[in-house]
Amino acid sequence: MHGIIWWIVVGLIAGWLAGKVMKGGGFGVLMDIVLGIVGAMIGGWVFGMIGIFPGGGLIGSILVAFVGAVILLWIVRLIKKA
Repeated sequence: MHGIIWWIVVGLIAGWLAGKVMKGGGFGVLMDIVLGIVGAMIGGWVFGMIGIFPGGGLIGSILVAFVGAVILLWIVRLIKKA
């Protein structure tokens, strides 16, 4: 149960931050969480591919999830324009 709560908190923070940085319309709390969690997976893959492994803990998790969420938002906006 602790792991699920951790993912939700990290996802919410990362999704919210990505939404603010990318200056778009808000998606709401639930979509921010989903965006952050999926972003964490993308960010983990990207960071692993370039050989960067940020330290564990809340800050490292949020950083990875935030980068992934920004990438995901960028891709979604490219697809919506097409």
